[in-house]
Amino acid sequence: MKKSYRKDRMAEEIRRIVSELLLRELKDPRLSGLVAVSDVDVTNDGSYATLYVTAPGRVVGEPAGEEEKKDILSAFGSAKGFLRKEIGTRLQLRHTPDLIFKIDTSQEYGRHMEEIFSSLGITSQQPDAEAESGKFDENE
Repeated sequence: MKKSYRKDRMAEEIRRIVSELLLRELKDPRLSGLVAVSDVDVTNDGSYATLYVTAPGRVVGEPAGEEEKKDILSAFGSAKGFLRKEIGTRLQLRHTPDLIFKIDTSQEYGRHMEEIFSSLGITSQQPDAEAESGKFDENE
């Protein structure tokens, strides 16, 4: 499949703009704290942009609960019009993509996989210094 440079560039610019707006201009208390946009995926025709949002929980180191995730998605839904207007203005787009917000669950999935590996007794193994240098004893 062909990668689109324009699509990737637009996705990165949208991520940058929304992140900046989260820090400086959005005043919704549901979006305060460590809420961030981790990734943006733009469709090939540029009509939709899916923003993946990280949502840490109120307890440090714990993922957000279902109620917190719903609040965050609701807050982004409320700010959707403002965000689209700002993206269109700053990128000078003729057609601003419709924004879709989803919670990024990759950290939770990684934590889950780590728990599975540790329960099986699998640990990450560091390669030997000899293996890194490329020197192997052929007699072994």
